[in-house]
Amino acid sequence: MRADDLAPLGRTGLRVSRLGLGLASLGGLFEPVSEEQAAATLDTAWDLGIRLYDTAPVYGYGRSETRTGAALASRPRDTYVLCTKVGRLIEPGGRDTQPIWADPPPGVGPRLDYSYAGVLRSVEESLERLGLDRVDVLHVHDPDEDFGAAVGEAYRALAELRAKGAIGAVSLGVNHAPVAVRFLREAVSPGPDCVLLAGRYNLLDQSGLDELLPLCAERGIAVMAAGVYQSGLLADPRPGAPHGYTAISAELAVRIRKLKRVCGDFDVPLLAAAVQLPFGHPAVVSVVVGARSAHEVADSVDLFNHPVPTDFWTAVKAAGLLPEEAPTPAR
Repeated sequence: MRADDLAPLGRTGLRVSRLGLGLASLGGLFEPVSEEQAAATLDTAWDLGIRLYDTAPVYGYGRSETRTGAALASRPRDTYVLCTKVGRLIEPGGRDTQPIWADPPPGVGPRLDYSYAGVLRSVEESLERLGLDRVDVLHVHDPDEDFGAAVGEAYRALAELRAKGAIGAVSLGVNHAPVAVRFLREAVSPGPDCVLLAGRYNLLDQSGLDELLPLCAERGIAVMAAGVYQSGLLADPRPGAPHGYTAISAELAVRIRKLKRVCGDFDVPLLAAAVQLPFGHPAVVSVVVGARSAHEVADSVDLFNHPVPTDFWTAVKAAGLLPEEAPTPAR
């Protein structure tokens, strides 16, 4: 398996690259990113065969969508899959601001809105910012923020768009696996087609294995695994580094050191193991990583393509760093 290999996105009829690009960083996640740097990042991703792009209105309060659309405008529209999200409107005085954006546009902010009308408005405004004719996958973003409206009104709006052929797939964008499980069980049939699961199936957190991933495999729901570097913690575990952790527990620091030790024994970069682990589970179709520069995109592609022997995963389990029942990739 290589980063630029294409695979079916579950039952949707869409095909995605095994490695996808998450575009929060290009909206200024933790640190500002210039227009030129954002364009170079997206151009490099394209040149390296990445054909899955994931953005959201809240990423830089519209900035990520605008930059994504500008970079993809000249690309053949049927050759890539574009995802964005619903659940937050970007508007003057939006009160649900997030401190993680380094330099958001002045005067605007997000407002939670999972209503039927709000979701349809969100889609229209996303298309305007993107400057594109359609979005392929729409995620209900963080449905736990207003679960009743999300599983009811938001899902109904997206299901209608799917039925009309206006979008290719309905999905969830979640940070908590139990929330996705509840949504999948309560949504009106046929339910979502995909789940974007962030930070819950990686080297440091396998809670997605408890119930969500088996449920997705059973129902033919495609999983896009994000947060495999744990918000950058595996790349740079120093306190205060741009990974969103204000403090790192002693237990977590020890775990990372042990992982690095096993990686050293097998000459496997830690991030290569991180980006490849999710493919051990049959529900996972793609891994989505963030990048704020062309160099970071190229590094992730190299890490994805780096050989990781089967014996490595055996050693990781023997060291108590993965549960025995965790499925691991076969190379």
